Amino acid sequence: MPGTPDGRTGPDRRAVLLGAAGVLLGAAGCSGGGGSASPTAASSTSRAPSSTVPTATGSAPGALPHTTPWQPSRADIDPQVKLRAAQLIEALGAWPPGGGGQAKASARATAQGVPGSLAGQAGPLLPDADSAALQVVFAQYGGILTDSASVLVVCDQWTRDGNGPVHAGGTTVDVRLSAASPRWKVTALHPADPGPPAATLPDEAHRVLADRAIRLPPAAHADVLSGNVHVSALKGMLTLAGTYRIDISVVRSGHPIDVFGTDRPSDHPKGRAFDVWRINGRAVVDPATPRSLIEGFMRAAATAGSYNVGGPIQLSGGATVNQFFSDNTHHDHVHVGFDT
Repeated sequence: MPGTPDGRTGPDRRAVLLGAAGVLLGAAGCSGGGGSASPTAASSTSRAPSSTVPTATGSAPGALPHTTPWQPSRADIDPQVKLRAAQLIEALGAWPPGGGGQAKASARATAQGVPGSLAGQAGPLLPDADSAALQVVFAQYGGILTDSASVLVVCDQWTRDGNGPVHAGGTTVDVRLSAASPRWKVTALHPADPGPPAATLPDEAHRVLADRAIRLPPAAHADVLSGNVHVSALKGMLTLAGTYRIDISVVRSGHPIDVFGTDRPSDHPKGRAFDVWRINGRAVVDPATPRSLIEGFMRAAATAGSYNVGGPIQLSGGATVNQFFSDNTHHDHVHVGFDT
């Protein structure tokens, strides 16, 4: 797709679905590349959380798409913590024909060195299906402390019954971990729970869902469909999408209820915030991403009405003293929060 005057190009959609469907370690969690998915894995931008996919690029007609293990960036804050969380989600959310069900998921969890009982917390990762494939799109910190962490694992998932059609979906899982040797220990799973679609939506929601410059993973897409995302956040997305292509990781569900490590409510569950992990196709965590791009985006977010903009760069200025912030949790994404 040709570029626009601002250098923005049409999203690549990461191939499959277009082909298929035609301190210390820092402060707490997200307030009031990096690692990435395979280029052959599907993007879930602007599609419903569940749809029928007759074919997939790189796969036989009707087959589940090929996926690859997710890898963190060397620039991540403690990459192995993210990898630990992502590998568990990959193990739980994918299985060969006949491998469905919680009992077999428990066995896969045990093989990862975590209690099999955690499979009982996997929720939407374990749909009733004969076989499944899963691609981790991104793993983001919801919080990272010296002894505990929250990793938000954003994933696409495809399921199939027998020789039937492939169904595309996915979710985001807040994976909780505690420090241990030789590897961090997974202690809990909190999958996204966006709720059902609303009967009516504001115009801004429809515009966000239709905007090709805004990439929404399945849980975030469902958040917008639920009607529980505040208009201020939707307007912020649209304003930023006028200049940038933005890959959103988390909006409302799949994020810690409180700012990680505190008892302060996060703006995310209130539908007043969203996180961006990639700008114009460049991962925030990637050292090769121009700092000027990230700084410009953070300032544009403030201009779009965000009172609370967090990222890997501590910016000066702002309408208020605390409008901009930076910590290790936000080393891999930009947080854009709204108070009205």
